[in-house]
Amino acid sequence: MNYLKIFVLRTRFAAAVAVAAMAFGWASLPVLAATSADPVTAPPPEAAGIKKQLEAKFAGASIGVITRSPYFGLFEVQLDNQLVYTDAKAKYILVGSVYDVDAKVNLTEKRMRKLNRIDIASLPMELAFKRVKGSGERKLIIFSDADCPYCAKLENELKAVDNVTIYTFLFPIDALHPDSARKSRIIWCSADRVKAWDAFFANGSLPANAGDCDNPVEATNALGQKLRVQATPTLIFADGSIVPGAIPPEQIEQEFKNAMADAKKPVAAAK
Repeated sequence: MNYLKIFVLRTRFAAAVAVAAMAFGWASLPVLAATSADPVTAPPPEAAGIKKQLEAKFAGASIGVITRSPYFGLFEVQLDNQLVYTDAKAKYILVGSVYDVDAKVNLTEKRMRKLNRIDIASLPMELAFKRVKGSGERKLIIFSDADCPYCAKLENELKAVDNVTIYTFLFPIDALHPDSARKSRIIWCSADRVKAWDAFFANGSLPANAGDCDNPVEATNALGQKLRVQATPTLIFADGSIVPGAIPPEQIEQEFKNAMADAKKPVAAAK
């Protein structure tokens, strides 16, 4: 299979993802750089040879983690921003998602989320404003755009979520919402950022200031670009897993449970 054929396949796949993204209300999948190798599966002995072959066939492409997949003796490879499947000689490549039909789960997407977790301890939380609901025992990080309608939807969904500390990074996407950066600066410069944020989403009102205080909007923009955040809202949970879109409260609760279960795994399994 030559590069042109692979390019066509990848383009069609990307188009399908884009259609799904619009249907679910987020502009595009946020792709965050993986901070480490998969904590469970060690690279197989064939990984070096596969990587060498792929680098020769896809000059300039980013080749990430290579592991043995549970499917048909194939290997899974992070190729640029996708997870693809190949044989031991990298002669054939399958582009697309593997689904568990009975469980109704996209296994490829689930795997990518695990591989793309980030180290939340490395995030500069001083660039975010903090909201505490109830005991605040759970942690949620959000990259949000003041003028994003799906961010407004998420804020409404969060009303049903309690016992959480929410860190919000103001991440205006200028190409979509050219006035969002100004509004973000004004909200940050208010005496009570949480109150200002809530009021803006409740009735569109903004505090009476010029937004000219020392603010982190440019820094959060740079952070988002570094992490390759491409959509708002983008949610990050305590285990570093990333979820795009205005997901409902029941899904947020499930993500909290998943993150808590992952945190309780023995340290030896995370090496």
